Amino acid sequence: MKIKEIIVVEGRDDTNRVKEVLDCDTFETQGSAINKEKLERLKKLNESRGIIVFTDPDFAGKRIRSIIEKAIPEAKHAYISSKKAVDSKGKIGIEAASKEDIILALKKHYTPMKREVYDINNELLIELELIAGGQARLLREKLCEELNIEYSNAKQLLNKLNMYGISKERLIETMDKIRGENNDRES
Repeated sequence: MKIKEIIVVEGRDDTNRVKEVLDCDTFETQGSAINKEKLERLKKLNESRGIIVFTDPDFAGKRIRSIIEKAIPEAKHAYISSKKAVDSKGKIGIEAASKEDIILALKKHYTPMKREVYDINNELLIELELIAGGQARLLREKLCEELNIEYSNAKQLLNKLNMYGISKERLIETMDKIRGENNDRES
């Protein structure tokens, strides 16, 4: 069962640990310096799927939580105590928590996702020259910028588009717009 909301964590180790336990998508803050661009992406994710802030029970985690709470007051928050999120070396973090404790922290907040049928697939991305083409990287950069999502390589683009709830129709319209701008410049 996939979780509807996006789980907001601090880094890759947290993502790996949470994904060991639950079928979910995550957003990594990559530290406590959350800029306006990341907050805008989080707002967008919150509007489309909802977010659950699940940061480390330390100073940096509390700082991240506070920044997000001010910008997105309706965001959900899941907590785990520092006693339950400490490894054998004394390092505190979500990645050190047991599977049971992670489930207990999140289960009060998440919504099981209805099986969604995504209408974007790799064949469409190839057809739109977003994968495996001489201009693929440049087109992906322009697409991600136009959609206001973080840049994704060819392997991750499909997941990102689905995570943000981008429809096939919107993708095609956006690519037509990008191609129109390119044609205008070449004229």
